Amino acid sequence: MGWTCQHDFKGECKLLNKPCVPGIKGCILGKSEYTFSTGSYEEDKKRKEQKQDEVIDFAALARSN
Repeated sequence: MGWTCQHDFKGECKLLNKPCVPGIKGCILGKSEYTFSTGSYEEDKKRKEQKQDEVIDFAALARSN
């Protein structure tokens, strides 16, 4: 699966006016749900599981107070 950033134009970010590097400060992908691969399926799987463990159940937190 591939994707193209709407702000990438020939390797330059039209939004930031600098070379396109996904995830740099100011990049719209930095605040999204995208996960960048490390190149290792097992490592990516571990990172995803750790991220899921970090999710805060705000409803349970509200009920406890």
